[in-house]
Amino acid sequence: MLDAVLRRLPRPTDPNLLVGFDTSDDAGVYQLAPDLALVQTVDFFTPIVDDPFLFGQIAAANSLSDVYAMGGRPLTALSIVGFPEKADPALLEEILRGGLSKMDEAGCIVVGGHSIRDDELKFGYAVTGLVHPQRIWRNVGAQPGDVLLLTKALGTGLIATALKKERATDAAVAAAAQSMARLNRDAADALKEGEGVEEGKEKRAGKMPALPGAIHAVTDVTGFGLLGHAREMAAGSGVSLEINHAQVETLPGALEAAREGHLAGGLKNNRDFIGDCVGFAAGVPEDYRHLLYDPQTSGGLLISISPDAASAALAALTARGVAARSVGRVLAKRSPLLAVH
Repeated sequence: MLDAVLRRLPRPTDPNLLVGFDTSDDAGVYQLAPDLALVQTVDFFTPIVDDPFLFGQIAAANSLSDVYAMGGRPLTALSIVGFPEKADPALLEEILRGGLSKMDEAGCIVVGGHSIRDDELKFGYAVTGLVHPQRIWRNVGAQPGDVLLLTKALGTGLIATALKKERATDAAVAAAAQSMARLNRDAADALKEGEGVEEGKEKRAGKMPALPGAIHAVTDVTGFGLLGHAREMAAGSGVSLEINHAQVETLPGALEAAREGHLAGGLKNNRDFIGDCVGFAAGVPEDYRHLLYDPQTSGGLLISISPDAASAALAALTARGVAARSVGRVLAKRSPLLAVH
């Protein structure tokens, strides 16, 4: 719906606006100087876990993710709060405390925020970061022959839905929470280090850049699911993507939740919206089909990278403790736009 509305609005004409909303990118980028640009993004949502401190951490990690997906470094944040009038203020304190702990981990300063009374609790941040104008990662630019890398397991939406129905195991909830609360900073830093542009650190002795110019497109996998964000990458790049479902890592309990029918409303919306762009091979199980449409919270990065640099990128990610996988490849544009086998 929002996409249809935005298409009818006048486009910004400021030449300093390097990235706007034309390609549904992860954040906006505005140039301040030849070597400096702002990255700006905002995200907030309702609780998906019971622990308020953990919810604050997840909300912060999710809000920061868009800056990392653009190749930027988060600098400041403003909190966004919707809080019920009769709710216990101690609950809000724990949420804010959790968010602050994650922002502190990211080196991002919370400078203020805004709150309103709301019947449904909501929390998140507007984040501002910095990026070099020549080193922006976008969700467009994927090239035929590229390898697709994914840096986190899928299934947070399925597990969160199962949790609401009291059908998720403790192990599944713990694994999903750990994944959602983890910053995408390590993944972004590994890629930037490989490009020879890691910020704020001296290069390791003897280490040579392995990835300059090889990273062609990056996006983070969030509410539209892997297939939804893959569609944006494919459509914006003028290519098609092929995904191997067997190579996609799954969170413990996610496939079981899919088999039991614990499907979030967002999953069904994603399938309705992009289903005509997706072609599944006959051998792809139904639970994996649900998984690939599943909306993620604070999901991983989807990276389109030159095939001769994919191994170096995976090695750099592994060295940072990021369990990335090669999950597919980029093809010349064809029908369907997304092929899953």
